[in-house]
Amino acid sequence: MSTISSRCKPPRVGDAPWVRQSLIGFVLIIGAFLVVAPLLVIAVEAFSQGVKAYAATINHPDTRHAIMLTVITALIAVPINTLFGVAAAWAITKFDFWGKRFLLVIVEIPFSISPIVAGVAYLFVYGLQGLFGPLLDAYEIKILFALPGIVIASMFVTAPFVARELIPLMQAQGRDLEEAATSLGASGWRTFFSVTLPNIKWALLYGVVLCNARVMGEFGAVSIVSGNIRGQTNTLPLHIELLYHDYQAAGAFASASILAALAVITIIAKVALERRGAGRGRKKLSAANAIATETIS
Repeated sequence: MSTISSRCKPPRVGDAPWVRQSLIGFVLIIGAFLVVAPLLVIAVEAFSQGVKAYAATINHPDTRHAIMLTVITALIAVPINTLFGVAAAWAITKFDFWGKRFLLVIVEIPFSISPIVAGVAYLFVYGLQGLFGPLLDAYEIKILFALPGIVIASMFVTAPFVARELIPLMQAQGRDLEEAATSLGASGWRTFFSVTLPNIKWALLYGVVLCNARVMGEFGAVSIVSGNIRGQTNTLPLHIELLYHDYQAAGAFASASILAALAVITIIAKVALERRGAGRGRKKLSAANAIATETIS
């Protein structure tokens, strides 16, 4: 019977060996040209003038300040966006309220707007000729061309990352566990930390990793609101552009190697989190099957 059903089963796309080999070869070739080749060029050009020149570029005051500013921006923007993403995902998936779709649209907006457009918009909001510019200037509060503007622009660009990872997972999980905990007398915070957070922690960490990588690599919006002041408001991507325009190609590649290393670390962390999360999912599924088998028997 199984032989007959297997013969009647329609063939899948890619069952033919030549189709599988062609698809795999096509993906490998495109990946080599678009991903591997640029990374190799960065690594080679970064050390083209020797290790001493590479170390001198990394230890230059402007480079060290750009790295420090990038790290500070990430340390501020990533936790805030993490809290925003968790709150937005929790509100959208666990509650029914008027404006739910509107909140989901707000979360998605940064994905549909160019970062440069967002940076220009902030100029018209916080600039001297902007909506709040005169008020901020009267109280000597500086947003643009300073750290606050860089952080705000980075937060806008990376706002959806955590929420986009959590919303599908929390929708699939449903509300049964939270409602059961609430019915047993658990408070909202107790329910979140004891029930919700353990079930979303791997997706949350995945979203945080992606958010951090994007913050450190953001160029468009930050280039508008920072003013590109060398040694003051230049993040690492902006510093790389300045070095390149100054015909310091080796220095630009040396600085770019830091971001390339960050990209590789992000990929490794992404794969590790996916495997860890998949492993936990398989363990839970096996445990559920075991319980179901014992119940039936």
